[in-house]
Amino acid sequence: MDIRIAAYGVIIRDDAILLSHWNEHGRSAWTLPGGGIELPEHPYDAAIREIQEETGYDAEIERLLGIDTMVVPAARRHHGSASLYAMRVVYRARVTGGELRNEVGGSSDEARWFPLDEVRNLTRVSLLDIALRMNDEQPAAGILPKR
Repeated sequence: MDIRIAAYGVIIRDDAILLSHWNEHGRSAWTLPGGGIELPEHPYDAAIREIQEETGYDAEIERLLGIDTMVVPAARRHHGSASLYAMRVVYRARVTGGELRNEVGGSSDEARWFPLDEVRNLTRVSLLDIALRMNDEQPAAGILPKR
């Protein structure tokens, strides 16, 4: 089994959320700005770096919201022959500087602010819904109760 650890930021300002458009391997959807850590990077630092790379904004982490895990069966992966265990560390963050811009040469191709009430109408990855629940419920242990 392969393992991937990634870090993401929930950035909400004036009832709008900053999202990144993931576009890779013929699939695309809106997601949180973030991505894989680069060893020996800490997830905290990875989230700040990824937010800057994908959106152009400098960010500050406010707090850890939680950690989500999932297993992607080998048959659903676009590369690799083994199942993937994904650990997704989710932080609440805020913009401290920079200017909105799209990533060039990465797995995302657009960054944009969306009103929170429009998110449910977007084509989005499951992590976005999970992270918004974490932000709303703020589970003490950082783990959402099963629904």
